Amino acid sequence: MKLGLTTLLAIASLAGTALAAEKSLQLKDLPAAVQKTVQDTLQGGEIQNIGKETEKGVRQYEVETMLNGKHRDFEVDSKGTLLVVEEETSIDSIPAAAKATILKKVGAGKVDLVETFNKPGSDTMYEAAWTTKAGKKHEVLVKADGSETKE
Repeated sequence: MKLGLTTLLAIASLAGTALAAEKSLQLKDLPAAVQKTVQDTLQGGEIQNIGKETEKGVRQYEVETMLNGKHRDFEVDSKGTLLVVEEETSIDSIPAAAKATILKKVGAGKVDLVETFNKPGSDTMYEAAWTTKAGKKHEVLVKADGSETKE
């Protein structure tokens, strides 16, 4: 019985830590360099959420915004470097080859969201999220020529 209670307490503690890590931040909570990049990148958008994570050993901030009624999210590292900007778009507005690859992947499923995916100094890519008929969620990232990529 003691082992079960100890295990439950450990799980509860880990869950609490995970929830704390997902706490939404405010612009004022960010380092000055990050605040400046966020303000420069907003382009009149409204901040919906700011999250902090470490990806591949790099501390970064994900800023979720709405601009003109569309999702526009971007990531900034702790030094204030803009890493990527993702902007909601329509499937019909992307290059034909990228659209064809995405629609082939989606098949009989439903496209939920299509975004342009822009890393400074790189070509624009296109990210799509879709749901299969069975309700399973998927994502794919493709280049303008329709080839799939992981970034």
